[in-house]
Amino acid sequence: MNRWMAFLCGLNFAVGLCIAGMTQPGKITGFLDFAGNWDPSLLFVMAGAILVYSVGFRMAVKMPKPLFENEFQIPPVRSVDKKLVFGSILFGAGWGLAGFCPGPGIVSLVSLRPEPFLFVISMVAGMWIFEKTQTR
Repeated sequence: MNRWMAFLCGLNFAVGLCIAGMTQPGKITGFLDFAGNWDPSLLFVMAGAILVYSVGFRMAVKMPKPLFENEFQIPPVRSVDKKLVFGSILFGAGWGLAGFCPGPGIVSLVSLRPEPFLFVISMVAGMWIFEKTQTR
């Protein structure tokens, strides 16, 4: 992809995450706290993202090729297995405990607060450990 277009897409995504409040761990944990002071506002963010994705994906697959690449990169595996389920559970638990998921965690680095740095360092370490254990 054209590097400038990739940068602009990433910047647009980062700004959207900030506007939606996805970079605020308190907002995330408030959304996940069904038994306490539940904040449903992120439900609208997620519903909006699903709507945009579903319309965009349906439009994209009708195109002969992407605008800025030679071919679409759609994962060939479409089955649900133990690794996917365990990974989803681990992702959700980490999101709930830290209040960050990968995208917002990286975007939050610009705040220079220690929490996003700890999260991103832990995430990279986990990715490294996963890669090392999968090559065996």
